[in-house]
Amino acid sequence: MYTEFISSDGLIRDGAKSVKKLDIYDYERPMGIQLYGHIVESMVEATHRAVEARPDLIDINYGCPVRKIANRGAGAGMLGNIPLMMEMTRAIVEASSVPVTVKTRLGWDEQNKIIVEVAEQLQDQGIKALTIHGRTRAQMYKGNADWTLIGEVKRNPRMHIPIVGNGDITTPVGAREAFDNYGVDGIMIGRAAVGKPWLFRHVKHYLRTGELLPEPTVSEKVDMARMQFEKSLEHKEGPVGIYEMRRHFSNYFKGLPHFKEMRLKLLTSLDVDEIYSLLEQIRDKYGNERPRINGGFWDR
Repeated sequence: MYTEFISSDGLIRDGAKSVKKLDIYDYERPMGIQLYGHIVESMVEATHRAVEARPDLIDINYGCPVRKIANRGAGAGMLGNIPLMMEMTRAIVEASSVPVTVKTRLGWDEQNKIIVEVAEQLQDQGIKALTIHGRTRAQMYKGNADWTLIGEVKRNPRMHIPIVGNGDITTPVGAREAFDNYGVDGIMIGRAAVGKPWLFRHVKHYLRTGELLPEPTVSEKVDMARMQFEKSLEHKEGPVGIYEMRRHFSNYFKGLPHFKEMRLKLLTSLDVDEIYSLLEQIRDKYGNERPRINGGFWDR
């Protein structure tokens, strides 16, 4: 697993939010700390700080497309300055006592899909694995991920480090196809797991056995949602733990019939006790219902 990505500037200035993200529990391992920034010296100092938290690896984020990050040259913004990307990567590899990996995108835009060349250069700097999101920075999260270039990187005879593919993996069948069609060493799942924490178990089971596990019952989803909500409240201060759960709640119960009114309450309430009560009302109303599924997911 990985931490939330951590601002190098926030970490070296002892920003409370950044420092808290360094918390690692043994049951989470192997665990990577992901850093982002646009100044080499700050990223090196942040690497030293991060290594003190005893992660299993340091991951550099060269992929975040969000404007306020990319426009100042961090995240996917580094795709606009490849020499600086390589200088930073080399400096972090030299500063770290644990393996360093990178996550990035295909390129800045459709006219600059440079990942094949960039992958070689990143490998030359000493990274131990590379994750590629199959979109450009300009795409943000729109359109479809293009896996053809991910496959090209993997097939490049010069590449010897593991290549991990990311983008639009939403079902166990899709995961299998990513391995079979593009030869990647691993896959990453992002947005598809929001409100569907069982996805990882379903994918691993399918890859191992070829069997699709059934969709969890509504009652089982309530149990998972309650546990996640408890953890969110435990680790986030004030109402942030509630705000950050809303999109998860929405996906947990997506597709339930006659759910609009209850969904609205669940996604607007700031009362912890009321939210717990609403979850139990969902259990009482839908119980062990298991809607029809397609590839392990709601098809409504």
